[in-house]
Amino acid sequence: MALNLQPIILIFIACFGIFTYVVFAKTDSQDVSALNDAYKSMNSPSKLKGWSSSGGDPCGDSWDGITCKGSSVTEIKVSGRGLSGSLGYQLGNLKSLTYLDVSKNNLNGNLPYQLPDKLTYLDGSENDFNGNVPYSVSLMNDLSYLNLGRNNLNGELSDMFQKLPKLETIDLSSNQLTGKLPQSFANLTGLKTLHLQDNQFKGSINALRDLPQIDDVNVANNQFTGWIPNELKNIGNLETGGNKWSSGRAPSPPPGTRHIDRNSSGGGGGSSKALTLGVIIAVSCIGGLILIAGVIALFSRRKNSHHSSHFFDEEKGSNRNKPLFTPQSSQMLQFDNMEEFKGQKTVDSNTSLETKPSVKRTSSVSFKNSPTFHLIPSTQVAATPDHSSTPENSPDTRGVKVFSLTDLQNSASCFSPNRLLGEGTIGRVYKAKFQDGRKYAVKEIDSSLLGKGNPEEFSHIVSSISSIHHKNMAELVGYCSEQGRNMLVYEYFTSGSLHRFLHLSDDFSKPLTWNTRIRIALGTAQAIEYLHETCSPPLVHKNIKSSNILLDNELNPRLSDYGLANFHHRTSQNLGVGYNAPECTDPSAYTQKSDVYSFGVVMLELLTGRTPYDSERPKAEQSLVRWAKPQLKDMDTLDEMVDPALCGLYAPESVSAFADIVSICVMTEPGLRPPVSNVVEALKRLV
Repeated sequence: MALNLQPIILIFIACFGIFTYVVFAKTDSQDVSALNDAYKSMNSPSKLKGWSSSGGDPCGDSWDGITCKGSSVTEIKVSGRGLSGSLGYQLGNLKSLTYLDVSKNNLNGNLPYQLPDKLTYLDGSENDFNGNVPYSVSLMNDLSYLNLGRNNLNGELSDMFQKLPKLETIDLSSNQLTGKLPQSFANLTGLKTLHLQDNQFKGSINALRDLPQIDDVNVANNQFTGWIPNELKNIGNLETGGNKWSSGRAPSPPPGTRHIDRNSSGGGGGSSKALTLGVIIAVSCIGGLILIAGVIALFSRRKNSHHSSHFFDEEKGSNRNKPLFTPQSSQMLQFDNMEEFKGQKTVDSNTSLETKPSVKRTSSVSFKNSPTFHLIPSTQVAATPDHSSTPENSPDTRGVKVFSLTDLQNSASCFSPNRLLGEGTIGRVYKAKFQDGRKYAVKEIDSSLLGKGNPEEFSHIVSSISSIHHKNMAELVGYCSEQGRNMLVYEYFTSGSLHRFLHLSDDFSKPLTWNTRIRIALGTAQAIEYLHETCSPPLVHKNIKSSNILLDNELNPRLSDYGLANFHHRTSQNLGVGYNAPECTDPSAYTQKSDVYSFGVVMLELLTGRTPYDSERPKAEQSLVRWAKPQLKDMDTLDEMVDPALCGLYAPESVSAFADIVSICVMTEPGLRPPVSNVVEALKRLV
């Protein structure tokens, strides 16, 4: 009997077809999840044919507007579809996406903080997006087209354009962007078109001076000042109206500025003559100024030799045979004149601990012959000609107390071991409890760190720290300097540190909820933002770790140990294993971006409940950053990373967004890490 093979062959073909579809046509699971999330966030629009809020096969089923290569989504083109809602949190998981066009819709909310770093084309124009330009743009090394014009973007534009050599078009027009142009605009060597019109930018546009290919610039209707660079005046299309340009002749460009002559035909005679004439004029002017300055200095010296400050005359006259601890006039803490205090600089900001951030009201901290500090009212200090001390522009140290060594010893049980709260390379911290119930944390600075200028240097430190006031900072209460011992007195928080809450709590302690962890991260980021971007000059912390984040009774964070960066530099302090940014093997390489890295590690502690380094874990898991970093973008493993103490009580999308922020903070390259202000904005969205 003949065997009928036809049914068997048909079954085989059908099975093979199904197998082929499953193996070769099915879209990458992360891509499917990202598009599902975007579809839900856009309110599940029926206009996007084939899209689904769960599962599906975008590549195999040819979803509307989706282009694939193999199993990966490479392009999303959904311009002008009347879409609403937001783009969700997971677009950054589309690892192969190179083209994203969501323009001319009604999308709103913030642009995703994390966008695919392989994008070459990004168009989100003509929507209702708010917030700021995502810092993840800085990672898009192949980006050639960026258009976010005609939205409601606001805030200052971050300095994110250092490594975008292929970027040819930027359109941020018709938004509400403020602040100065990022200096990294000068790195955009491939830029041809720049449209920034109808915003609120201010300052100069000198960052555009030397862009070799730029031929279309529109900066109209902003608040720019200064002069339009000559290098831009001959480009093909230039719009500059509606700004506050300076009148009169523009100053010469700074030394070393590369001049681009767009009309050069190869001859150099004219420019050479002009240069020679310019040098002659400049030398003549400088010579004249030096002569005038010399005459003024001569008369000033004669005048000042007879009229020194009354305060210093009094000190010198009454203590001629005693060693003086009073600073000279060049050392007085009149912080309205910052140029007088350029001591040892913190690494990244030309800042000195001896230079005090600008805040309100002036007092100067100095030493007389007694061993404790005295606050000298601003009226006793001679004002400098250009910086008079007024209630509006001077520092405030009036709330800082002077403690005697005896009082502190009595309240801290003579600094006995049972009152020791912590110890580091700078010194020890003790708990002090006074009879009236007041409790303080007393930090004694190792006297060997202060050097020969002990009294003066410590006075500078006290004055600097006392000017720092922020709701998320541990406030300086007072200080003491007696018998060669120097102490800073801070608020005491009974809840202890974030480190204790996360890593040392017993089984009966209530764990921190997910929302509380976000709030702690946000408050800490705001404190760092205050140091980096509000203090003038900016300050770098250099010791950000969970043990330096204290918690008040309502579990609000209070950042401590600020203002002591100079000592961390001197002692080559490396924070503690796990917190150091890769570049910090050399202490002089520490910058504000190193602070951002350390804060990223703290956020990892909040996310995972793990310490930055744990030698008791398997070798691959001992370093928290090394273990966690590859998993932060993997939705399947992210849930397994979350602190078990949370018992699953958190929103997955919130954890995913938090992980995105962490991942960019702990980038290996400092330049790829965001400024802390961007971190603050991203965390605000999660609260």
